[in-house]
Amino acid sequence: MDIRHLRGSIVALVTPFHADGSVNFEKLRELVEWHIASGTDAILTLGTTGESSTMTHEEDDDTLRCVVASAAGRVPVIAGTGSNCTQTMVEKSLRAQELGADGLLLITPYYNKANQEGMYRHFAAVADAVTIPSILYNVPGRTGCAIAPETVERLARHPNICGIKEASGDMSYAMRIAHCVGPDFALWSGNDDITLPLLSIGGSGVISVWANIMPRECHQMVMDYLEGRQVEARATALRYLDLMNGLFMEVNPIPVKTALNMMGRDVGPFRMPLWDMSESHQAALRGLLEEAGLLA
Repeated sequence: MDIRHLRGSIVALVTPFHADGSVNFEKLRELVEWHIASGTDAILTLGTTGESSTMTHEEDDDTLRCVVASAAGRVPVIAGTGSNCTQTMVEKSLRAQELGADGLLLITPYYNKANQEGMYRHFAAVADAVTIPSILYNVPGRTGCAIAPETVERLARHPNICGIKEASGDMSYAMRIAHCVGPDFALWSGNDDITLPLLSIGGSGVISVWANIMPRECHQMVMDYLEGRQVEARATALRYLDLMNGLFMEVNPIPVKTALNMMGRDVGPFRMPLWDMSESHQAALRGLLEEAGLLA
């Protein structure tokens, strides 16, 4: 499926695990069905929220294969294939394409970082190697480096790079790259709390953590805004803002997986070094979920 002109809510899907830490594919299929039934516009698997940094390449393949088969062409599937090793990212991206991904999410080269020319070549290497479109991922709070606006502008001209997930939380930065937005390059919010501000400067939607627990509301909020119902979109955003922010009271995806477990979705534990939330944070999160009507 073509993701080049996609709009709406892309869920940054959690990866459910059994108690022994193995991937729970039955639960994964159940989550995919729930998201499709709830109006989610595309599914991102193997991203930060999916704990891909703790998974083996074989587990990545099996997880992507499961999501692609479960989606069965009803919504696009995007695979996170980023790495701080360019060659590894190319190999993972080619493998994701082979397994049926409709697009790729490519993170900046964390830890070793890179200068801007290296950054450009890092992303271009994948875009040159595959035939499915790629979305850049700018999240300096995680990676310790950012894609300079001038580099975004260069990469936006590549015919196989179709957008950017902007997760710096810096609206000034977002404004500086907004001029790149057009028919062939989309701006995606990577922070649920500023989705509407990014939509106001030409964004196409959100790649969302919040959508894991409220997929229908996230989709509707984005479409309300894009279709001219800004008052309704703003009301939704403000109503659930505290919950959106609460999903980051500890490092993602600890709160969102905890929330799903509280809601009875049974997505299982985290992989170390992630660990259970503190009791005080669990109590605060439970209160937010109760306020949103998500607990029985």
